[in-house]
Amino acid sequence: MFGLIGHSTSFEQARSKAAGLGFPEFADGDLDMWCSAPPQLIERVSLTSRTGKTIEGAYIDSCFVPEMLSRFKTARRKVLNAMELAQKSGINITALGGFTSIIFENFNLLKEQQIRATTLEWERFTTGNTHTAWVICRQVEANAPALGIDLKQAKVAVVGATGDIGSAVCRWLSQRTGVKELLLVARQQQPLLDLQTELGSARILSLEEALPEADVVVWVASLPQTLTIDSANLKSPCLMIDGGYPKNLDRKASGAGIHVLKGGIVEFWSEIGWQMMEAAEMAKPQQQMFACFAEAILLEFEDIHTNFSWGRNNISLEKMDLIGAASLRHGFQALGLEDQAAVPARQDALAPA
Repeated sequence: MFGLIGHSTSFEQARSKAAGLGFPEFADGDLDMWCSAPPQLIERVSLTSRTGKTIEGAYIDSCFVPEMLSRFKTARRKVLNAMELAQKSGINITALGGFTSIIFENFNLLKEQQIRATTLEWERFTTGNTHTAWVICRQVEANAPALGIDLKQAKVAVVGATGDIGSAVCRWLSQRTGVKELLLVARQQQPLLDLQTELGSARILSLEEALPEADVVVWVASLPQTLTIDSANLKSPCLMIDGGYPKNLDRKASGAGIHVLKGGIVEFWSEIGWQMMEAAEMAKPQQQMFACFAEAILLEFEDIHTNFSWGRNNISLEKMDLIGAASLRHGFQALGLEDQAAVPARQDALAPA
């Protein structure tokens, strides 16, 4: 069985979702009540691969909302409790992603393996970052040429280049795609220098320097709310892959010749029959999902019950090849510009968490 741990993108959206799911005590509760609320196994679902194999899975809402990020102990407890529930529910492999993955990594929750009477078994969990990185690379390779951008002659800026997903994207684009030049953007200088040395050829630039040069921008860092992008300084055409969380790059950059694609989203070959994506900003919520979620599904299809994506900067091209081949074999495809044309007006979304 696979598991997906998620959360809402805002407190108000969480309360609204709780009302729709028949949890009035949560719908009427204040933030303090939500801080103490336990995780909930909301939904069970089955999926059938293109190969004909059928698997079972479950969605767990961690009852975390971003308003809790400033509360260290609460955020930590939410993630660990959701992981405990997944393990106690007999789930073989569970996907973390979004803020849950970030909290686990940044708060070094590997030190917190004992949760009450449960010893967390790390091999039961994955961040989903390997599949996310592979999907983002596929999105670059498929959509840039459709806009008339020749990747062999293109400059690609990766914002958040030293992160787990960002560094994997850089390796793939450098070694497999063969882009003309990579422009590396990140906050910490030494990891940037280390990545530049590893890649052999890439330029380290500030965001302000990189954006006017880039034919493609892969954004795998969270966008600061105060960030402004002067669209007049961007190339035309310019493909911008919004691979961060939350996905709000389209609010920052728009205009003729600027094409913003929601990164790290895949579409399954058939309708699934679940509710969990109904609240998410997907054109086809019965088929589309976050790639990190899909990684757990793929690992269950493949009977690979291990922490496939774990830690920082451990994603290899070989692992991307493996999960990418499985993704295609079982009926997933990366979201393209044409696939998101029918997305409804922006609303709070269910987070891949």
